[in-house]
Amino acid sequence: NGLIITAVACDHHLHTPMYFLLLNLSVLDLGSISTTLPKAMANSLWDTRAISYTGCAAQLFFFFFFVSAEYYLLTVMAYDRYVAICKPLHYGTLLGSRACAHMAAAAWGSAFLYAVVHTANTFSVPLCRGNVINQFFCEIPHILKLSCSDSYLREVGLLVVSACLGLGCFVFIVVSYVQILRAMLRIPSEQGRHKAFSTCLPHLAMVSLYVSTAMFAYLKPPSISSPVLNLVVSFLYSVVPPAVNPLIYSMRNQELKDAL
Repeated sequence: NGLIITAVACDHHLHTPMYFLLLNLSVLDLGSISTTLPKAMANSLWDTRAISYTGCAAQLFFFFFFVSAEYYLLTVMAYDRYVAICKPLHYGTLLGSRACAHMAAAAWGSAFLYAVVHTANTFSVPLCRGNVINQFFCEIPHILKLSCSDSYLREVGLLVVSACLGLGCFVFIVVSYVQILRAMLRIPSEQGRHKAFSTCLPHLAMVSLYVSTAMFAYLKPPSISSPVLNLVVSFLYSVVPPAVNPLIYSMRNQELKDAL
């Protein structure tokens, strides 16, 4: 992620909307993985499982902030690919540097508000069922399990609203890719189709991995829930995407390879 940020910032050939969004994605990946893993690694090295109440709240806030901003940014990137392939002549008009900056700022700003609301709501609930979270970082469902009143239902309601918003973003991404696929099938040359497909494949792989693991983590039925499964699924959606992102986006991208 650090190499991608450096390459995009330093190489003027990469100062385009697509690479500007990729730079933002790498910053968010760096933030999200730095929120959870260093603490978990420190706990392993020092043979402890402790985290302070304030530290838990901060971890929850930053994790939700970075992860939700990344999801909104992936939605913006789907729009970027749609315009690039379906409306290439309008690309400069629809996705100029100002429009791109506004969309990225909207993703960061809405994620900040989202994280503030969820953190404040989660930690306003009285907790009286011990202080043990069966997870390697502070996660809302596991904190709500410690609640001793019905006030946790407010946060459950907020999570449902969030799931609906997330579903809206997912539908937008799917519709964008349906339109992209239709446009790709109309490209006469095989080389043109291959180029269009190779620019979309990394984004599609990232969205699929991110959405499928996050949905399973939050929507799986209690009957199949177990501490080991919860740990594996949380690891898949919180650690794997930030680690795999740089590989997915750089391996098939010659421009980025040359810049590096």
